[in-house]
Amino acid sequence: MSVGCGLEPPCHPRPKNVCVRAGEMVALQCPRSIDSNTEVRLIWSRATDQDRVLTNMTADEQQQRSMSVHRGSLVILSASVEHEGKYSCTVGYGRNGSSEFVVTVNSAASRRCEDKQNYSQTCFTQQSCKLNCPDVNVPVVHSPNITSNGIQWYKVGESLQKDNYFPTVEKQNSGLYTCVRSYQYQGQKYNMTFTVILDVQPKKAEKTAAIISPRDDDVIHVELGSTVVIDCTAVTYSEFDDVSWLIGEFTVDQDSNLPVFFNSTRKIEGDEIQTTASLVFRKISEDDLSKNYTCKLAAVYQSSDFVTIHLRNAHPQYLLLCLCTVCIVAALTAAVIVYVRFKIDIVLFLRDTLGCHAKISDDKRYDAFVMGYKSHADSGLSAEDRRWLENVLEEKFGYRLCLVERDIQPGEALANAVLDCIEESRAVVLIPSSSDPGLGSGLLTAIHEALVERQTRLIFIESEMGEGSAAGSLAEALQLLSETGKCVTWRGRGATASSSFWKHLRFYLLPSQRPRKGRFLSQTSYNQGLI
Repeated sequence: MSVGCGLEPPCHPRPKNVCVRAGEMVALQCPRSIDSNTEVRLIWSRATDQDRVLTNMTADEQQQRSMSVHRGSLVILSASVEHEGKYSCTVGYGRNGSSEFVVTVNSAASRRCEDKQNYSQTCFTQQSCKLNCPDVNVPVVHSPNITSNGIQWYKVGESLQKDNYFPTVEKQNSGLYTCVRSYQYQGQKYNMTFTVILDVQPKKAEKTAAIISPRDDDVIHVELGSTVVIDCTAVTYSEFDDVSWLIGEFTVDQDSNLPVFFNSTRKIEGDEIQTTASLVFRKISEDDLSKNYTCKLAAVYQSSDFVTIHLRNAHPQYLLLCLCTVCIVAALTAAVIVYVRFKIDIVLFLRDTLGCHAKISDDKRYDAFVMGYKSHADSGLSAEDRRWLENVLEEKFGYRLCLVERDIQPGEALANAVLDCIEESRAVVLIPSSSDPGLGSGLLTAIHEALVERQTRLIFIESEMGEGSAAGSLAEALQLLSETGKCVTWRGRGATASSSFWKHLRFYLLPSQRPRKGRFLSQTSYNQGLI
């Protein structure tokens, strides 16, 4: 059954281990304080001397044993193996418990506790460094007949005395240093030696406290009459760094009863301290808009940092909404106008340069069926013009054409052959001809019905000179076809590839489903065709 402290028998603290070099001084201090005016005695004893009371030793006995006992202090002047053992100090003959010490003497032969007399200290390069001599088990100040003669420093392996202060410490200053505390007692000199292990590390990166928000000259838009809170956040590295607000040159108070005040909060993350000073406006007024507000970071180890902000009256939300709406409508209108105005150029650019067009899989053999019609204005294309136009469509732009003269077999019924070509083509191109191709009104009507039924594209080319009289001169069936399809005006062979005629014709035709062959045209053919 365990017994807790405060019950009988009393709990004794664990003995304190004390290590001392042979021939050196060590002081044992009883932790129990005693009023100098009290009659209660503090008794020192040693277990190895049959619990002999050391407090009762005479001055001669103390000198013989190389000891000095005075109330709560027992000093071993020159330690030897004979001084090893357990010591205790007791108040009032044990009625109030005792404190115990186990003394071990470290000799050159044994070295039993040498590591306990070594102390470590770390400094950083390019910074000042002061070595501290341990004050472990040293005599108390004003001990009777014991006076301090100071401290001497040596570096292990060197005989010259060293200074314990380095204005700028470097890596080569690392090593073992010995500090010797010297004391005088009754004309004799006694020493206490400690070893300090100096470890010089690379200089730590300097961290600078700074305001991270807001930025200098920031403009904060506020609404009159509203409550506004403006946060100033700074990252600092000292608990003594402070963040506050200024209005002009005057510091803002932290009294929350004022119309304008600030409060501060801190958040610690590792070695960083994030401080936020919140400037609070209970009700924004016109006068508030005319002032400058400065966030101030007062740092201990660097100059102060300042960030000034300005307040501006925010525009009503509906004005901003109206402005955005007008901008969007204007942008859409401009986009529509540009598209309508340059629609053909945009489509042809995407088709020719970027290859952006739909892939058609309708199994039709031809891109277009080219067929002539009789122009009654005597302004139709000559046979040479027609061959040139067909050649450019096939060789320059890569269209696969169905031509009456080439693809209809001799002796085949014209009406059936024409309808078959329409069936196998994605579009029909009607070209005005100065000669009569022999298309009757019945065939034209059948062509119209076939186009409507199959929803095939029709491009109706009319001559420039016959453009004005076309409506009155064409037969009724031809007139019906012209109204069904897209009309393009022929302006002669001098038209270039960028002319309105070619742009409109290619725009109305579906894109060719085979690679363009313009690169195979001879220079002579090109000069005779497009200039």
